[in-house]
This record gives sequence, structure tokens and C-alpha cells, in this order.
Amino acid sequence: MGMLLWIVAAVLVIAGIVTLLQGSVVLGIVLIVLGLLVGPGGVSIFNGRGHTV
Repeated sequence: MGMLLWIVAAVLVIAGIVTLLQGSVVLGIVLIVLGLLVGPGGVSIFNGRGHTV
């Protein structure tokens, strides 16, 4: 599951960089931020970091 989230995050960041280069600054920044949230944030959420029993 973690590997899938990292792949999605990488695709979002690459799409954000391409969008920035094409001139759409706001959409590019949004895509990059989403990619960063999905990658490290998504992996830690789905792996149960901080989950205590």
C-alpha cells in the first residue's frame, strides 16, 4: 500500500512541475502540495504511525 501511495505522489509532483512549466502556476503548486501530502502523509496515515494499543 505504501509503494502505491509513493507512486501516486510522484505522478502528482511530476504533473505539477509540468503544469508549472506550461504556465499555470496555481494549479502546479496545488498538484505539488497534494503530491507531498499523499507521499509522506499518506504513507504514515495508512501504516498506522502513532497507533497504540
